[in-house]
Amino acid sequence: MKSDLDALMQSKNLDALLIYGSAENNPPMTYLVGGGHVSGATLLKKRGENAILFVNAMEREEAAKSGLEIHLYDEYPWQELLKEAGGDSALMSALRLKRIFAERDMRGRIGVYGHTDFSALFATLTHLQRLLPEVELVGETRENSLFMLAMETKDEAEVARIRAIGSITTAVVGLTRAFLTDCDVRADEVLLKPDGSPLTIGDVKAQINLWLAERGAEPREGFIFAIGRDAGVPHSVGNPEDYLRLGQTIVFDIYPAERGGGYFYDFTRTWSLGYATPAAENLYQQVRRVYDRVVDNLDLNAKFKDYQALACDLFEQDGHPTPHTTPAPLEGYVHSLGHGVGLNIHERPWSGLTAPDDNQLKPGVVITIEPGLYYPEQGMGFRIEDTYWVRPDGKIELLAEYPYDFVLPMKKWSR
Repeated sequence: MKSDLDALMQSKNLDALLIYGSAENNPPMTYLVGGGHVSGATLLKKRGENAILFVNAMEREEAAKSGLEIHLYDEYPWQELLKEAGGDSALMSALRLKRIFAERDMRGRIGVYGHTDFSALFATLTHLQRLLPEVELVGETRENSLFMLAMETKDEAEVARIRAIGSITTAVVGLTRAFLTDCDVRADEVLLKPDGSPLTIGDVKAQINLWLAERGAEPREGFIFAIGRDAGVPHSVGNPEDYLRLGQTIVFDIYPAERGGGYFYDFTRTWSLGYATPAAENLYQQVRRVYDRVVDNLDLNAKFKDYQALACDLFEQDGHPTPHTTPAPLEGYVHSLGHGVGLNIHERPWSGLTAPDDNQLKPGVVITIEPGLYYPEQGMGFRIEDTYWVRPDGKIELLAEYPYDFVLPMKKWSR
């Protein structure tokens, strides 16, 4: 949680944080600023002190909504700095930072975070390191960075926002189901639009995008709506030209965020319209059994990777390759069981078999459970995914309920 930042800075021997970029679609900045239309900002936080935000004058009102101490870049006249820099805009930015650091006694090890143009930032920080050799600029790998560790546990206000986006997600999934099952069906089992032309993956995705936008959500990282062979490739988003057909597996993995770069939700269902082949029905039921076994056995403070091991064991008992016995399998059970969710679609805790033991189901974490089976050469794939919260009282709560029906009956077709 945010209240852990100073302790985490101490544990990582960081004296201060330097964060760049917009307050939207930029998790480290969003985490401390709270979002809003603030672009090209610079945030400083010394250990044990409140954060300070530097912004353009045009965005001062939006920045003030953060509740942070606000300063304008105009306090450091760019014409003067650019002249001093000999026309080099990257050096100008570094000279401005040098002045800011001096005024606030910024020194020691400073962690650098945020989403911005890498080339421009690299140029600025290269100049800054030369100008301030006494300062050590520190970068981190994403998986266990300071912000990933802080964001791992959520307070109840954060969870309320995730729950709300979950409600939007399942509402849109319900609309999608109703839209598909109400279609007319051609003699060759292709679904039809009202004008009689074939319904495509692209048509369905356009409708889903509209429904999300109407409800204040956005598919910031895209989403998966894939049929047949594409459903058997876990991160295939689906070919927009493919027709919707009866009797083929559809993997619908939807992970929208609050509009403006806020919290995500993550959810998957697998459908077969009208009917399913016996082979598909069998594989779906195997995925459902693994999902149910894992969820029924979730325990407070357990290592997340233990459930990946359980999923692998259960799938192997049914004869499927898994990461436990097959290096980088391309069919069967091919991925990890789940992950944390928050301002990033993928956060701690991690569930991979090699994840550190401190990736646990401790109070405050929000996680996905998403076992699946994938057989692209058989033209099918399956995944079930829900998002859960480990509550402060230790109970594990599903954040948005939705049915697990595999075969969806068509209203205007019968076999």
